[in-house]
Amino acid sequence: MKECIIKTEKLTKVYKLPAEQIQAVKDIDLEICKRDFIAIMGPSGSGKTTLLDSLGCLGKITSGKLSVMGKNVSQSNERTLVSMRRRFISFVFQDFLLIPSLTALENVELPLYFARVKHDRQRSIDLLQKVGLGQRINHLPKQLSGGEKQRVAIARALATCPQVLLADEPTGNLDTKSSQEIFDLFKKLNKEDGLTLVVTTHNPKLGSQANRIIYLKDGRIVSPEESSLHI
Repeated sequence: MKECIIKTEKLTKVYKLPAEQIQAVKDIDLEICKRDFIAIMGPSGSGKTTLLDSLGCLGKITSGKLSVMGKNVSQSNERTLVSMRRRFISFVFQDFLLIPSLTALENVELPLYFARVKHDRQRSIDLLQKVGLGQRINHLPKQLSGGEKQRVAIARALATCPQVLLADEPTGNLDTKSSQEIFDLFKKLNKEDGLTLVVTTHNPKLGSQANRIIYLKDGRIVSPEESSLHI
């Protein structure tokens, strides 16, 4: 039986604006188990990023239930959510978010300093080698291609030994070749290292390479036939 890492029941997230309320995701029931590789697919505005942020404890959900590693964090305070993120979850974003003045190696080490974790520099070097950047450890971001920057971001996300990696449109700023290379890396991390991955994408070709696909439309999980991005 698979070990459940993240579970939601009727998860709903509402953004309150001055003139209106927007239900970004509605009544989401979802289980993410150890070693899953899940693609969340849907058009722009379907709620992919909001759902990913909610799964990653980036702010409180509005209603429903969210459990991470067996702990109910549905209405937890920010301190608890930060603790859950630091212990179990890492993120990769579309825009890389590397520090321009730091080398690839220093960028990978950065979350360890923030977490005040004693670390062996060799492990950070090993992570860069794992993502295919063993010859780029001392390069600044401006000296790297888009695909290489994203590989640094992935190595950085792995530095804290997360239980699950959440990636929000990680290939959105990459060309076709680099995009496929990133998904090949995700597949390798999932298959060889047992890393649990949840990736949002609007690209059907890339999404089809995950082990499981969740389609969103107007903030709800729908069938492939109801989605405009079905494969």
